[in-house]
Amino acid sequence: MKCSRNLRHAIGQAGFFLGLLIGADIALAQNLGNPGAVPPDSNEFGNSYGEWSARWWQWLLSIPESINPNLDATGAHCAEAQTGQVWFLAGTFGGPAVTRSCTIPANKDLLLSPRNAIFGEGVGDCTGPSDCNPTLLRELAAENVDNPTLEVKVDQVALKNLDQYRVTSPVFSVFFPEGAVFGLQPGTHGPVVSDGFWVLLKPLSRGTHTIQVSSSAVPGGPVVLGVTWHLTVK
Repeated sequence: MKCSRNLRHAIGQAGFFLGLLIGADIALAQNLGNPGAVPPDSNEFGNSYGEWSARWWQWLLSIPESINPNLDATGAHCAEAQTGQVWFLAGTFGGPAVTRSCTIPANKDLLLSPRNAIFGEGVGDCTGPSDCNPTLLRELAAENVDNPTLEVKVDQVALKNLDQYRVTSPVFSVFFPEGAVFGLQPGTHGPVVSDGFWVLLKPLSRGTHTIQVSSSAVPGGPVVLGVTWHLTVK
């Protein structure tokens, strides 16, 4: 069948716009409706989300209790041991909600978690490599974070599809300093694993921003993590 020039032009235009719509759907699927967040299947700066979750735990547990960011009610210790291209935002170990203020450098990704768990040697779950079964540790960590209610807001905009940001870490080790949190035995410990929900935010613009993170262990249950960050990006 022959087509007129106008009809061929109309078909070409329809195909062009269909391509735009398909491209938009693919982009939406990749960022899960959160253009300011790194997609969960990404390798940001050469590390997967799971590997970044391990690094977050290694960072947090290497800091003494007296200045540990997870125990900081104001944000005064937010810059402790921060290095590299990703800035780690601390949560809490449970208890009352906290509001923290922090000044951070520009052009840094931000890693945060509304709910996570760590299991392994050194944190009370097994006594050494011969006693620590990574498969069992993964099961325990998974049970600890199953079916939560999660909320993350960036400048009052709630992130979507947070259940899709669940990741499991590789097996890793941690170092506890003298005066570690909860009196943990100083030294290097492992194997340990982590399971949880993690969001890696792309760099925020210079200026002030608010990030709110909360979760409960079960839908409708009491809040077990509540942190509001007032960030100044310079």
